[in-house]
Amino acid sequence: MSFFYLTTYKNTRGLLAAFVLAAVAIMSSSASAMASTNNSLDNTGAIPKNTVIDKVFVDKSARILQLLSDNKVIKTYHVALGGNPIGHKQKQGDQRTPSGAYILDYKNEKSKYYRSIHVSYPNAADKARAKKLGVNPGGDIMIHGQKNGFGQLASITQRLDWTEGCIAVTNDEMDEIMAAVKVGTAIEIVE
Repeated sequence: MSFFYLTTYKNTRGLLAAFVLAAVAIMSSSASAMASTNNSLDNTGAIPKNTVIDKVFVDKSARILQLLSDNKVIKTYHVALGGNPIGHKQKQGDQRTPSGAYILDYKNEKSKYYRSIHVSYPNAADKARAKKLGVNPGGDIMIHGQKNGFGQLASITQRLDWTEGCIAVTNDEMDEIMAAVKVGTAIEIVE
């Protein structure tokens, strides 16, 4: 009897693996089509040299990040957010991406995700709100690329809200953002 269950378990596991691989292949081809649609957002070329990006704007409901110079949109990217993105971040572990005005205060080349820029969350108001609620406000909110070693899956992962509250882009997009955005740049995140 145990042989029967073991054989069935192995066959089920094999079928499940085959199903997952087939789903990934289908999603990859669909994601390629989606990626070409996303690239039409404003991503038709490189950021012009000598362009000073003075603000980063994130619209959580539209799932976009925009680089602005003198209130003009220079480039737009599709983003993935925290797994529970609706509403302002309240506490550590709530998987929400914060909303509000912050500063991009440092860059991290040794991130466990492909490159990152830190968002200055929590600010004084966030800390006061968390204290009033008796919770830890959390932190380590970043704009980052894909988890190290998984960059090739971006066409799939960018279709989901998968971060702990960060703002995720593809690795190539992260390279472009890192080159264009200076430490000290303002970031506004809206619902």
